[in-house]
Amino acid sequence: MSLAVLTHDWYVENARDLPWRRPDTTPWGVMVSEFMLQQTPVARVEPVWLRWMADWPTPSALAAASRADVLRAWGKLGYPRRALRLHAAAEAIATQHGDVVPSDVEALEALPGVGAYTARAVAAFGYGLRCPVVDTNVRRVVARAVHGAGDAGPARVKADMADVDALLPPDDATAALVSIGFMEIGALVCTARTPRCGICPLHADCAWVANGKPSYVGPRKPVQTFAGTDRQVRGRLLDVLRAAETPVERAALDAVWDDAGQRDRCLLTLLDDGLAEQTDDGLFTLPA
Repeated sequence: MSLAVLTHDWYVENARDLPWRRPDTTPWGVMVSEFMLQQTPVARVEPVWLRWMADWPTPSALAAASRADVLRAWGKLGYPRRALRLHAAAEAIATQHGDVVPSDVEALEALPGVGAYTARAVAAFGYGLRCPVVDTNVRRVVARAVHGAGDAGPARVKADMADVDALLPPDDATAALVSIGFMEIGALVCTARTPRCGICPLHADCAWVANGKPSYVGPRKPVQTFAGTDRQVRGRLLDVLRAAETPVERAALDAVWDDAGQRDRCLLTLLDDGLAEQTDDGLFTLPA
C-alpha cells in the first residue's frame, strides 16, 4: 500500500478536530489560521482564531478595522508583524479580488505576507486542490519514510516540493487530504525527538525504520531562546500600548525593562516596523 493511501486513511480516522479544518470554514479562515500558526502552537492559536473569525469573518471586515484593533486582537501570539501583513493581505483581497481569497498559487503569492508555503496551504486546505504543501513536519516525514534519513536537514525548496508532489495522488480532494495528513503525522507521530514509530501508519514501509533508524548527523537549526531577547522586550512594550486606551508617556514604556539601551533599541524597531507610532506631542500609541 502506498504512503499516500496509508496517510490518507490514517488522517481520516485520526485528524484533530481543529476549527479551521471544519467543512464550513472558508478559504479566508484557512488563510488566517496559516498566518497565526507560523511558529506558534495550535493551543495558543485556537482561541484567538475563533475570536478573530467572529469579529472579522471576511477580508473586507478585517480591512475595515484599524491596525491598532488588529494588534490588540493578535494579543500574545507573538511575531506581531504577521498581524499587519494579514491586514494588508485582507485589504488587497477586498480591493483586488472581490473579497474572495484567490485559489491560484501565483495570485496568492502576490498578496502581502504570503509566501510559497502559505499560498500552497490555502490552495490545498482552503480549496481542496492538489498542491504540495511542505513545512518542517512534512519534510521530516518524507526524509524518514522515503529517504531513510533521521531528519531532513536544510530546506531544499524545489527538491522538497518535488518529493511531496511525487507522493500525491492525481485527484484534488484526495491529494489535499494526503498533504494535510503528512503534516499531521509529522506533528503528532513522526516527531523530531521522540518519534512514536509503534503507532505510525507508515511504519511497515518506512525506509528509516528499515535502515535501523540512523541518527541525524547534519546541521541543526539553533534553538531559539526568549528570555532577555529583543523579542521579549518588544512584547512588553507592545503589551503597554495594547492595554492603553490613549497614547502613553515614555515613562510607562521605560518601566517595563531596566536595560535602557536595549529598551530604546526595541522601541525604535517597533516604530520602524509600523507596530507603534509617536504622536506630535511625544506620546506613544499603536498605529491607527
